[in-house]
Amino acid sequence: LAAPELVETNPSTSGYVETGYISGVHGLQGEVRVKPSTDFPELRFSKPGTRWLKQKVSGTETLQEIELLEGRGQPGQSWILKFNEINTVEQARKLVGSTLLVTDEDRPILEEGEFYTRDLIGMKVILKESGEPVGTVVNVFNTGASDTLHVRLNLSKNIAGPVEKSEVGECDSGPLAWIPFVEAIVPEVDLEKREMLITPPKGLLDLNIRLHEKPKKERRELEWKERKKFQRRLIAAKKKLCEMDQHHVFYGFRYGGKDKTSLLANQIVTVNSKLLQQALQYIKTPSARQNVPQILSAVPKGSTLKVADNPVFDRGGKLSDLYWKLHREGHLLVSGGKVAICLVLEEVEEIERGPNDGLANSKETEKACLLVKELLDDPQRFVEIKNRSSVPLMFVCAAHSISSLQELLALHDHFAFDPQKVWFLEHETLPVVSSFLDEHGKHKILMKSPWEFLQRPVGSGGFVSLLSSQDLLDRLSEMGVEYVEVCCTTGKHIHGPAFLGLVDSCKSNIGIHLYDAKMSDEHFDMLFTINFMKKWVNHMDKLQFHAVLTSHSYVEKVEKDWIDVTPSAPSSYEFHCSIYSCLDACSPEKICVLDSAE
Repeated sequence: LAAPELVETNPSTSGYVETGYISGVHGLQGEVRVKPSTDFPELRFSKPGTRWLKQKVSGTETLQEIELLEGRGQPGQSWILKFNEINTVEQARKLVGSTLLVTDEDRPILEEGEFYTRDLIGMKVILKESGEPVGTVVNVFNTGASDTLHVRLNLSKNIAGPVEKSEVGECDSGPLAWIPFVEAIVPEVDLEKREMLITPPKGLLDLNIRLHEKPKKERRELEWKERKKFQRRLIAAKKKLCEMDQHHVFYGFRYGGKDKTSLLANQIVTVNSKLLQQALQYIKTPSARQNVPQILSAVPKGSTLKVADNPVFDRGGKLSDLYWKLHREGHLLVSGGKVAICLVLEEVEEIERGPNDGLANSKETEKACLLVKELLDDPQRFVEIKNRSSVPLMFVCAAHSISSLQELLALHDHFAFDPQKVWFLEHETLPVVSSFLDEHGKHKILMKSPWEFLQRPVGSGGFVSLLSSQDLLDRLSEMGVEYVEVCCTTGKHIHGPAFLGLVDSCKSNIGIHLYDAKMSDEHFDMLFTINFMKKWVNHMDKLQFHAVLTSHSYVEKVEKDWIDVTPSAPSSYEFHCSIYSCLDACSPEKICVLDSAE
């Protein structure tokens, strides 16, 4: 386990560890409010002694010593600190936006098997079995269930094909690979020798490697073009937010170091402004919730098939010839690569968290991986092993779960699926907005920190936006896919081929598998023709949202200070969109139902 205190890479602060940033002034006696970025807040903020401040002055980062006198924790995970010779509001305001540091030697002693991130960076990676050098650790990332090493591979190691002699150079020019930092794969770490031994499963080093195929000059040109492309996207995204009168989200650019402003830039670029504008309309004009039972009651009886939970017998206790006819037809479509599957992992309701976000994310990710493994290990509930190589597979999950899911599939040979046909997509999210109007008559985007939007997943209907933005439907069409099944990981998938056969035989655009008497956005199994999905994503403006009144803590800039706001009553809106909203775009005659609910 790697302890996740942030490491500042600036040469002037290479001997220091970041512990938090000063977000605002507290009271009139020169106290400041601090947002922690450490797993040891009690040690860092309540124990008096020397600390260091990293500030940006006239565009240049400076480092100065400061004496901490006392500190106390506050609700909302912030801390109130008092420094020596800082006695007035004016003096305290000059510290706002600064980053607090401690010296590298002041780190707590860790338990056996735990390591600091900076101690791992630069270590040599060696194959335990052969003693062959593999590469060097260049970074460590916390992915939820475990930490992941980012390793620069030696060019002499033939991982993904031959490398030209002219390309062989310094270690920093090799390809990159991801290696899970778990005992089964990294059994030995020697801090004194600065090396670790690994026992990677077959194929792991091929995963996510960036092939080193271009000369250094050409790579630099490509990197420069990517930076320019990002800048153009940032300018366009800022323009859209300005048009929405959301200027306050740019305040964070005036505070913090390069890592913080880069975080804010990424937040701005990735926000779906068009979808947000659409969702905001439903605050003033709420949409009527879909009456799914009423819609299903209009589905022709010939397009509804009731089956027992056990697929072998129907409700009369006799072998169902119709069921097995549909099962055979669906099986032919699956084996012929005519269906893609989209697994939507459960969206865990996020609570207000402090610096230990990684611990909560770890539990969520571990749960998600266990559900996926349980499902993919069971050919009775999922696609038969012999057909998996022809079935494209998509995962929709939280961002912090993607790396762990990638590792899970790599460690199990992708459960017989073709790695080239597997995609990982983040849940579509939208910013949370204030329930009250600001001076411009707008609902303001709420900020989790000066550099982060407060965002929430939009629900099961968000997958439509993902497919449209990723151009996946066109890619699936090119593969010959005719149907897309979208389902949650907790459902019963034992009727898969028969479900597909039913949709195909009825010539329906949408198929609904009812396996639970209580229909909800968390429990669904639906089939769409790819032609219907293409039409649907071209009419994203008809996607319906529900504005849900909620309560969230957030930060807000008041004059020159960033203050924590903890509302006593619901004062913000989240936006939710249901997968069942697609039913409004389809006539009942083009819907069929497989009913296996008790």
